[in-house]
Amino acid sequence: MELGLVGLGKMGGNMRERIRRAGHTVVGYAHQRDVSDVHSLKELVDSLAAPRVVWLMVPAGEATQSTVDELAELLDPGDIVVDGGNSRWTDDEKHARELAAKGIGFVDCGVSGGVWGLENGYALMYGGEAEHVARVQPIFDALKPAGEFGAVHAGKVGAGHFAKMVHNGIEYAMMQAFAEGWELLETVDSVTDVREVFRSWQEGTVIRSWLLDLSVRALDDDEHLEQLRGYAADSGEGRWTVEAAIDHAVPLPAITASLFARFGSRQDDSPQMKMIAALRNQFGGHAVESK
Repeated sequence: MELGLVGLGKMGGNMRERIRRAGHTVVGYAHQRDVSDVHSLKELVDSLAAPRVVWLMVPAGEATQSTVDELAELLDPGDIVVDGGNSRWTDDEKHARELAAKGIGFVDCGVSGGVWGLENGYALMYGGEAEHVARVQPIFDALKPAGEFGAVHAGKVGAGHFAKMVHNGIEYAMMQAFAEGWELLETVDSVTDVREVFRSWQEGTVIRSWLLDLSVRALDDDEHLEQLRGYAADSGEGRWTVEAAIDHAVPLPAITASLFARFGSRQDDSPQMKMIAALRNQFGGHAVESK
């Protein structure tokens, strides 16, 4: 299968490689000419045989909107656009309407896997009409982890990004719990090896998880996280999760508190946020701030 891929950053570049390893043809475009296969969106579209599938991995908001607008003028009826970035689900609904007016299909896809996805595969949550999803299915199959699970057609347009948003909200709360436990262990005099306590939890406990494994990895790199500043950014999905909960009157005390904790990290050098920053760097390659 041929695929056009727009955006070749940490996620997009590795996704291009994984799809190619599965035997598909990927034509990638990015503003960074040294990694791009073509030099414009028009050249990308012209290089693909119709009907085309073009997958976006660009920042949410204006960057995605402008790319969708440009593709709407370049693509033909029967082509499909997949938004694999972190767009808000309400934007998906808007993009689907705009493209449908020109006969172009639209699928939204939440992607999780970070810098580990190239080797381990990406968890995929996608939304859209069944016929459009079916057209993209070979690419979903190439990207997902091996085995039965790791991908889901979550529902109609917007469902994929909504599911990924909730996933990230849960992630916020889980990271916050590990961070709070780590700080408490570091504070008391009786516990003399916090890193090994975390390591011991990796087997036989109900909290064993990939996030716990990444916590141990971070502590192996910097036992007391002394090289990190206690500052953690948020990509927007935590905020959207809380906003959706308010709109639907669903109580989310743990997720909401974890979001507010990140806000607090921007006021003071929070010890808990050192662990959040370390975990985000471990699983997603997100930048950390040194002291």
